[in-house]
Amino acid sequence: MSIQIESFDRQKHDRANFSCGRPSLDRYIAEQLSQDVKKGVAAAFVLTVDDDPKILGYYTLSASIVDIAALDSAIAKKLPRYPQLPATLLGRLAVDEKSKGQHFGEMLLVDALRRSSAATQQIASVAVVAEALDENAVNFYQRYGFQSFKDNAMKLYYPMSSIAALCEKLGF
Repeated sequence: MSIQIESFDRQKHDRANFSCGRPSLDRYIAEQLSQDVKKGVAAAFVLTVDDDPKILGYYTLSASIVDIAALDSAIAKKLPRYPQLPATLLGRLAVDEKSKGQHFGEMLLVDALRRSSAATQQIASVAVVAEALDENAVNFYQRYGFQSFKDNAMKLYYPMSSIAALCEKLGF
């Protein structure tokens, strides 16, 4: 089995049968993803197996900002005192229901973190930000080192300095 995570290509990848069980994520990949990619609103990456065009999971990345006041003070004190700082938004991350239990969510998350870290060589970002849809998603992100914003427990961030250390540890 050969797993690939690559840029979404609407001509190549079949999103018609994708279903993760979350209507907003299913609707997004079916109806909005192509437009967001085309208009430069999001970069999308899909997980496929053995060159099969069926999408088993996906995530999106976009530029964003964070308010420094919403970050943990231990992290904020290491950053410049600008009121807002550049960040990378992990806008959506989903795995097809038929593929759950195969660690595809973890693979997608690690790939998103790796890409985000690599992009900081060209475009500054102090953290990857994710907005969880429910407590299960919060727990998923926290298992991998994300912290909740002070003012919103469903919105989480992972400092880029920690991601760089993780990537180095994993050999990326």
